[in-house]
Amino acid sequence: MLVKTFGSAVYGVEAITITIEVNVSMGQGYAIVGLPDNAVRESLHRTESAIKTNHFHMPRTKVVVNLAPADIKKTGSALDLPIALSVLGASEQLEHPERLKDYIIMGELGLDGSVQSIRGALPIAIQARKEGFKGLIVPKANAMEAGMVNNLLVYGVTNLKELVNFFADEQSLQPESVNTRADFFSNQYDFDFDFDEVRGQENIKRALEIAAAGAHNAILIGPPGAGKTMLAKRLPTILPPLSLPEALETTKIHSVAGKLPLNSSLISKRPFRSPHHTISDVALVGGGSIPQPGEISLSHNGVLFLDELPEFKRTVLEVMRQPMEERKVSISRTRVALDFPANFMLIASMNPCACGYYNHPEKDCTCGAGMVQKYLNRVSGPLLDRIDLHVEVTPVAFNALNNQQKGESSAQIRERVISARAIQTERLQAYPGIYANAQMGAGLLRKICQLNTAGDALLKRAMERLNLSARAYDRILKLSRTIADLADSVTIKPEHIAEAIQYRSLDREGWGG
Repeated sequence: MLVKTFGSAVYGVEAITITIEVNVSMGQGYAIVGLPDNAVRESLHRTESAIKTNHFHMPRTKVVVNLAPADIKKTGSALDLPIALSVLGASEQLEHPERLKDYIIMGELGLDGSVQSIRGALPIAIQARKEGFKGLIVPKANAMEAGMVNNLLVYGVTNLKELVNFFADEQSLQPESVNTRADFFSNQYDFDFDFDEVRGQENIKRALEIAAAGAHNAILIGPPGAGKTMLAKRLPTILPPLSLPEALETTKIHSVAGKLPLNSSLISKRPFRSPHHTISDVALVGGGSIPQPGEISLSHNGVLFLDELPEFKRTVLEVMRQPMEERKVSISRTRVALDFPANFMLIASMNPCACGYYNHPEKDCTCGAGMVQKYLNRVSGPLLDRIDLHVEVTPVAFNALNNQQKGESSAQIRERVISARAIQTERLQAYPGIYANAQMGAGLLRKICQLNTAGDALLKRAMERLNLSARAYDRILKLSRTIADLADSVTIKPEHIAEAIQYRSLDREGWGG
């Protein structure tokens, strides 16, 4: 007897429906075809044990399992459950096997018939609704994640026996009910950190506010213990909240990567990823034999923080250059080409030199002649060219550190950032894919960031006196526009340009000796 069920396979951040055909006929032996990997081939062993443990019988005749389309490689163990259901249906042990066609079924089987969690439940649910399936059956641990999709019945199961009973009586399980909007909006501002805990460092707070307002990349340069990491971790608290489409896209990426906690719903806060400097280039940008999203995709719509930037391997840093410009990662393999979103803010930190005390107000730098510049040269010029703000962080004085008065809260700063982003959204609405000042190209920059005579003269004078590089020119214009937006100014004024100029420390000729 031939029986069909439907599963799914995730490629990139999208899902493809897989048809599982099982035929039980005269003969001997088990076979599974349709480009399965080793994990899928082992499925029949797990299936046999799960079937027997739950007091069903495994056919002793010939069993052929076909996974269609046959030209797409099938990976992982998530097809165990639909294969087991098909075997039971083909051997006439399942009541109402005709109901199988109404559902996408996914889950890994334990030897005792228990159903284990899977990756990518959210994109699978989206695809199931798109193709008109009545419902989706997933492990109980993934039911809340998949239940975020409207107009689709989602059932969570814990073992094989429970699912067999469901096809005999569809009322035996209740569909998962998730109030996506309520969960999403109730957790948007629930942060572990706040800027009101920071003592001193008002100039650094201001720089991070500008970075958040214009989606600018930034690098913090200062000695050990100055507060670089502490400040960077608080940046997500002042970013505009995620919109529902952004949250859905971010959740899909984390779902595919297996980074969502069990029984979790929609991601409500912008991600903050901080990989260690020993990370490989594949782990950072994504890829592998089975392409998976890397850290820059997991940072999509959020912040990627690279602490101790010069300690990262140069090859790792260089692979970020193209994704930072295109806001996506393209990974090509022999049989498949995938795009992972990668629209993130880069925040980096570094010591000014190997010993860490160059330009320190109290401690002397012990680095030899030329060592400071050599340390800085570990980070390539083209990468620094893509970083808009260079912020020098100095240690906090004792009086400021001992001050018990709280500073400005993240909520207060965030309101100004949201207002500035709203101005940019309105200004850039005619340019698809561009929503913040940092994303403007050279042509659009000249059109939007026009200076008056006084501003033009100030920028020219700064370029000459401070020996700023040519690449600093565009960055200063973008920063000036963001500073003007924070001040709710239609035009860019000289004071906005003056503030932007101070954030280009590394472009000054002779910085670092």
